[in-house]
Amino acid sequence: MYKTILATAFFAAFTATSALAMDLSTGTQLGTTMEQIQAKLTEMGYEVRKAEMEDGKIEFYVVKDGKMSEIYVSPETGKVTKLETK
Repeated sequence: MYKTILATAFFAAFTATSALAMDLSTGTQLGTTMEQIQAKLTEMGYEVRKAEMEDGKIEFYVVKDGKMSEIYVSPETGKVTKLETK
């Protein structure tokens, strides 16, 4: 019984940590094409409203948990270079 409780607690902690790891930050690797980035953002729970190239960056307008954000990704590295939440 003790092992079952311990295993359940470990699984719950691991799941919570994994969910937090899915949050975006500068440097998060998303992909180098609009299609790759959109698929990753959708997988992470974001609703993609618009995507475009601007100033050499791939820019996404997304909504998650009622918050709108702009995400800028380098097409060379596939990493988030800037985040703006409104």
